[in-house]
Amino acid sequence: MKLNEITDNPGASKNRMRVGRGIGSGKGKTGGRGVKGQKARTGVAIKGFEGGQMPLHRRLPKRGFYNPFSTHYNEVNLGRIQQALDAGKLDAAAPVTIEALLAAGVVTRPRDGVKILGQGELKTKLAFEVSAASKSAVAAIEGAGGTVKLLAGETPAP
Repeated sequence: MKLNEITDNPGASKNRMRVGRGIGSGKGKTGGRGVKGQKARTGVAIKGFEGGQMPLHRRLPKRGFYNPFSTHYNEVNLGRIQQALDAGKLDAAAPVTIEALLAAGVVTRPRDGVKILGQGELKTKLAFEVSAASKSAVAAIEGAGGTVKLLAGETPAP
């Protein structure tokens, strides 16, 4: 087999339809657009228009608002941290920070910080320097002999 002998399977590709090229083409005259009216013309986009009636998206009430001051934490369970320790991705001697968790691949992006959650079991003594931690996580960390330091300027999330 040579490069010039390579072909597609029969019926794998179809020729494109050339619209507006005469009655014999099957897509002549109106070119598949129907007849007359605004939508038969080119460059028309009537998104929510309902013929002058108030559109549905304006009839329905708006709800809620976006809070620009909200915080979005990376939520990490203790079990996931223990998994990273067992795999050798986290150093038990060094403090567990957002940078350490990023390097270990536990979190993918920094966001507004890290919140430690208490699901799973922690067997190793660790020092945490994080934005927030749940009460159950703090209890589990201190139960294993570790410490939790909440970073300055940030309030602990409930």
